[in-house]
Amino acid sequence: MPEIRNYTLNFGPQHPAAHGVLRLVLEMDGEVIERADPHIGLLHRATEKLAESKPYNQSIGYMDRLDYVSMMCNEHGYVLAMEKLMGVQAPERAQYIRVMFDEVTRILNHLLWIGAHALDVGAMTMFLYAFREREDLMDVYEAVSGARLHATYYRPGGVARDLPDSMPQYKKSKWHSQREVNKLNENREGSLLDFLEDFTNRFPGYVDEYETLLTDNRIWKQRTVDIAIVSPERARALGFTGPMIRGSGIPWDLRKKQPYEVYDRMEFDIPVGTNGDCYDRYLVRIQEMRESNRIIRQCIEWLRENDGPIIIDNHKVAPPKREEMKADMESLIHHFKLFTEGFCLPEGEAYAAVEHPKGEFGCYIVSDGANKPYRLKVRAPGFVHLSALDEMVRGHMLADVVAVIGTQDIVFGEVDR
Repeated sequence: MPEIRNYTLNFGPQHPAAHGVLRLVLEMDGEVIERADPHIGLLHRATEKLAESKPYNQSIGYMDRLDYVSMMCNEHGYVLAMEKLMGVQAPERAQYIRVMFDEVTRILNHLLWIGAHALDVGAMTMFLYAFREREDLMDVYEAVSGARLHATYYRPGGVARDLPDSMPQYKKSKWHSQREVNKLNENREGSLLDFLEDFTNRFPGYVDEYETLLTDNRIWKQRTVDIAIVSPERARALGFTGPMIRGSGIPWDLRKKQPYEVYDRMEFDIPVGTNGDCYDRYLVRIQEMRESNRIIRQCIEWLRENDGPIIIDNHKVAPPKREEMKADMESLIHHFKLFTEGFCLPEGEAYAAVEHPKGEFGCYIVSDGANKPYRLKVRAPGFVHLSALDEMVRGHMLADVVAVIGTQDIVFGEVDR
């Protein structure tokens, strides 16, 4: 009896390398993929529909939960779209804070990506290294917003609060002696900017460690070189953005091509690949972490020397200060109205996009003049990249599917929305 070689295989949704709840139906000839059919919707959270039933300012927190690894960048796209419709601009200090946190978020995203991608293809150590650095940046998130992940920090017209003058400190416990605690608190004695500056001094050395582990690693190269090659023409035709299109050699970056906030004042380079394979996309993201580090340092320098408001002074859009609200009746009314009814955007439509760690993240808002959107559409980069998965894995082995999912850096909150 001849051996049956063609079969259909279910990959996920519970597979640890499926990065969320991806279900792939793979048609295989032996171990070679002939067709991959991605099934999505298993995490559907109806963000766009829910936003239609809530005042604009109450949907900012939903944005964090789309790509739950790039929280503040999601908020940024939504807040920019609202500001575009209202015709307002955040104060200069708020713009620098936003740019700084966008880049902190980019590093956070790429750290999780490199940890998970390496773990998927068999490198355990990388995951532990990446999470060591994520802890510091999570502390920065927490210091400024009170939350480690879902910050809800950006606001129409600025940011929720200014940067704190002190960082939370470790305390002596039965697990840590006073001596150990003093060592842990060495870089926490100053302000948030001091702590972040200390991180940016250390971080290039950490990236060197990642490269020592992976860049010339024989096994890593065997798993990623010449896997899922996408030509520049195909990358453009498939609608790739972010590291996916830059890995194919096209220097497309919204921070340079369509600058927003204060990116036009920043000095940084756009890393691009040459071959368009998984290895090139890895190198692009590694270099992006170094460039983000450069941008953060420039923001820290400017924020140290320049003070100013962090949100506009229009109380129809931005809440009054807490002490004003407690002492002044007008401010109390503004505060109450803003947090119960929100604000109305003028009739019209607006699309605003940011260079999210995964690509172009955009929000398209249609307003009918009410205090909630008539329609909200999110342009999620991961959704577009996932649609190319079939093309990228055809002709490759089953084990390469894992490497391709890793190189796409998919997070399902934004794919399923």
